[in-house]
Amino acid sequence: MKNLSAAEQHRPQQNALLAALSAAECERLANDLELVPLALGQVLYEAGQTMSHVYFPIDCIVSLLYVMKNGASAEIAIVGNEGVIGIALFMGGESTQSRGIVQNAGHAYRLKAQVLKDEFHSGGALSRLLLMFASALITQMVQTAACNRHHPVDQQLCRWMLLSLDRLPSNRISMTEKLIGNMLGLSPADVTKATHVLQKAGLIHYSAGEIMVLDRSGVEKRSCECYDVVKKESDRLLPLSVEIGQ
Repeated sequence: MKNLSAAEQHRPQQNALLAALSAAECERLANDLELVPLALGQVLYEAGQTMSHVYFPIDCIVSLLYVMKNGASAEIAIVGNEGVIGIALFMGGESTQSRGIVQNAGHAYRLKAQVLKDEFHSGGALSRLLLMFASALITQMVQTAACNRHHPVDQQLCRWMLLSLDRLPSNRISMTEKLIGNMLGLSPADVTKATHVLQKAGLIHYSAGEIMVLDRSGVEKRSCECYDVVKKESDRLLPLSVEIGQ
């Protein structure tokens, strides 16, 4: 069987925002969209750094983290093939106070900052889609802050897993306890305890840095209301998610 190249396996339309554009609008952007591989742990931008590109994920997840002065971090949102990384570029700024780091490896299409800004200011369909996505992302950030403050660790972990699964092609999440702790602002011991509780309940299997969700409906029942709030708002505002392999 012939091995397909990355360009043959992936198309811009595997990102929901790009898929919602008309053929003419896609054609206008085609020469400026560049397919790039993103490795686990790769930093796309640091807090305060001027952004040179925006990224439209295809089959990866990017975590947005707030990093404290002492190096501690906590995830404020995740973005997958439903959206775009780099909203500061069209929201009036060149940088943001968060760090963008690849949570699950894969590919994305990137677009130069100036091209994105020119397209946004043209007032076309992409402008509206970007603003709708920004609104959904803000909802996720607000709900994440509330969740981290008020809900038990196992419920936070369930919410995080469900949001990740919505953006991945399988029920597997490759992530070590240390990285999960960095994302959720928890100690490795807290993560170990939470994964053990969920595994004992038969909801997940965790081994060697990989979480396999065995009972998604059970995870949804165990999760707090935060996942449902974020999902409903995202479904209301954004185009329907696209299949990663379509």
